[in-house]
Amino acid sequence: MSSLHPAVTAAHLADAPSASGVAPSRSAPPAAPAEPATPTRRPWSSLWTVRASISRRAWWVLALTGLVAPLLGWWALATWGGLDPTFMPSPGAVLGKFWFWLTENDLIDDMAISTYRVVAGFVLSAVFALPLGLFIGSFRSVQALLEPLTDFIRYMPAVAFIPLVMLWLGIGESAKISIIFIGTFFQMVLMVADNVRLVPLAQIEAALTMGATRFEMIRLVLAQSARPAILDTLRITMGWAWTYLVVAELVAANSGLGYANLRAQRFLQ
Repeated sequence: MSSLHPAVTAAHLADAPSASGVAPSRSAPPAAPAEPATPTRRPWSSLWTVRASISRRAWWVLALTGLVAPLLGWWALATWGGLDPTFMPSPGAVLGKFWFWLTENDLIDDMAISTYRVVAGFVLSAVFALPLGLFIGSFRSVQALLEPLTDFIRYMPAVAFIPLVMLWLGIGESAKISIIFIGTFFQMVLMVADNVRLVPLAQIEAALTMGATRFEMIRLVLAQSARPAILDTLRITMGWAWTYLVVAELVAANSGLGYANLRAQRFLQ
C-alpha cells in the first residue's frame, strides 16, 4: 500500500466519518459583537443638554425669538395696556422720535462728543491701569503695597467724586473724562492683576530655567499668557465707561447723550 502525503491524509481523516457513522462537527466561527445601540434623541433634546452644540437653524430661531418677543410684549403693553403714551410709547413712536432727533436735532453731535469722552477716559485709564496691574500681579511686594488701597477705593461710587472733581477741575471736558477715568481705573487695575496671577506657575519656572530676566519674564511670559484675559477685561471695563458717561454728563453738561437724556426727561419728549 502506497504511503499518503501527511497533509492529504490529515485532511481526509478530518473529513471522514467517525466509527459511529456521524461526521465530526466543525466549530462555527465566533459571532461578531453586537453594535451598541445608539440612543435616539429627540430633535430639541440637545437644547437642554449641558454645553451641547445646537444647529445653526436652532440658534437663529432662538436668537430672533429673544429679540422679537420683548418688542412684541412692549408693543402689546403700549397698545392694550391702557397706559399714557407719554410714559409708555409704542416701539414705532420711539423709532419715529429717534429718526426726528437724528435728522432735525443734534443727536449725531451728541453721539460724537459722548464717544470722545468715553474713549478718552477709557484710554487714559488703560494707559495707567495695565502696567500697574501687571506689576501688582507679578510681584508680591507691589501687591502688598498697592492692592489694599486700590481695593478700598474701587468700592466707592464714582458719583461721590463729582463734587471734588468739580472743585479741582471745574465743569469742562476734563471733569467729565475724569469721572469716567475714576469709574474704570481701579476696577481695571485689580482685574488685570488677577489675570496675571492666573498664569500657570509651570510657565514661569520654565522661563527661569532658560535664564529669562525679570523684564523678559514680564514681557514675554506673563503679559503674553495673560493677554486674552486682559483683552476680556478691557471689553468689560469699556461697558462700564459708557455707564459712567451718563453720570458724568448729568452734571453741568450742555451736550452729549446724558444731557440729551436729561433734556428729554425734563420736557417729556
